[in-house]
Amino acid sequence: MTLIEIMVVMIIIALLLGVMVGGSGQAGSARLKQGTTMIAGAVRVAFARASATSKPVRLVFDLEESAFWLEEGDAPMLVQSKDSTGGAAAATNVEASALAEAQRYSSGPKIARPTFKMVTETGFAVTGGSGKGPRKLPRNIHFRRVETDHDDAPVAQGRAYLYFWPGGQTERAQIQLRLGDADTENETDVLSLGVAPLTGAVSVKKGEIALTRPKSDEEASERTAPGGL
Repeated sequence: MTLIEIMVVMIIIALLLGVMVGGSGQAGSARLKQGTTMIAGAVRVAFARASATSKPVRLVFDLEESAFWLEEGDAPMLVQSKDSTGGAAAATNVEASALAEAQRYSSGPKIARPTFKMVTETGFAVTGGSGKGPRKLPRNIHFRRVETDHDDAPVAQGRAYLYFWPGGQTERAQIQLRLGDADTENETDVLSLGVAPLTGAVSVKKGEIALTRPKSDEEASERTAPGGL
């Protein structure tokens, strides 16, 4: 082979590698946007279901499995602040241990906590085509952290919950999705979904947007998603 032929082959290889790298980046961004669409759709379904069934509903985010699903409560409830379960019965051993430890330092009568069960109707939008089991985020898309009004701090591992009540109301929340297995410093690889408590409206913004907690009811509109435009 002549030098010119070798150079032509190298140029072709370089072009192919460039197309592959660029294509994979675009595919990752598309999957990240798809993940936000899935979560936004789940919020709308949960908001509507709570009003239609007159039962408390919650979205469960499993940060370890990059999955989410919808659960329905068996009794009315008021969400408790600084409580990892929001006031519901423990769903995992870790939550049960945390609740037991908290009760050791609390006084007064113990209040029964409502139990939540997964919604598994066939064809239900949140649980996917089969209507059974959790719905997974797109490949290589993960929850970075979830923060709601009842959380004492952002949840970065385990499970997080977003509650919805009959009559049309939810919690103020920020749900961050990221591309890749490790935390990234590049804000273009993180999208944040803000949820408005009165309407359930969802806004999507680039970067790591933290939950803004208003100091008073007048400081923030309940109809606007936190961090939204």
